[in-house]
Amino acid sequence: MTKDIPALFGSLVFNERVMRNKLPKDVYRALRKTIDNGTHLELDVANSVAVAMKEWAVENGATHYTHWFQPMTGFTAEKHDSFISPVENGKVIMDFSGKELVKGEPDASSFPSGGLRATFEARGYTAWDPTSPAFIKDGTLYIPTAFCAYGGEALDKKTPLLRSMEVLSQEAVKMLHLLGNKDVTSVTATIGPEQEYFLVDKELYKQRRDLILCGRTLIGASAPRGQEMEDHYFGALKP
Repeated sequence: MTKDIPALFGSLVFNERVMRNKLPKDVYRALRKTIDNGTHLELDVANSVAVAMKEWAVENGATHYTHWFQPMTGFTAEKHDSFISPVENGKVIMDFSGKELVKGEPDASSFPSGGLRATFEARGYTAWDPTSPAFIKDGTLYIPTAFCAYGGEALDKKTPLLRSMEVLSQEAVKMLHLLGNKDVTSVTATIGPEQEYFLVDKELYKQRRDLILCGRTLIGASAPRGQEMEDHYFGALKP
């Protein structure tokens, strides 16, 4: 049986199309505002999103959910919980609340902290990152989260990224407003600039007119060669 690849692509991701179909219009607009502008997400909105996300996940065969984060171990980490909640008469229901969506509480003492907290401060929190879409894998709803200590210190690799993106957005918006574009409220960085800087002794700097006048090297030895054939990023495959 031939698989319809275009139809399968993104079918297990809680993406823009799914949000539009599953969420009430006012809830969708509120969530979109949080994603685009970083505004606070009210609990009633989080509850509505959690219900829609749970129903969509169950429809696609999920029975559990996990707050998925990237601690400073170099690997990913997950804390799994079940949608199943016991009720009277020995039955169960599938339940998922806004509080469970927004925040989790894994044991931070199980992960490295880089000396950011005292040993006895074992509590850690995972916080939902709505800018990254949730997805389903092997019957589990994966919720992308940031991981922080009790005092707000970053214990993962995602929190510093989100914070740096927020600072870049704030400064870029200021610049665009100065240039006359007053309608911009946020800027999303999709590419990182790469630049190398070199420290030069002041006395040597004074002897270089190109550095004094241009701030860059215009004269000097040719760049080392050899990279075109062998010194590259791709390594040889093991036989």
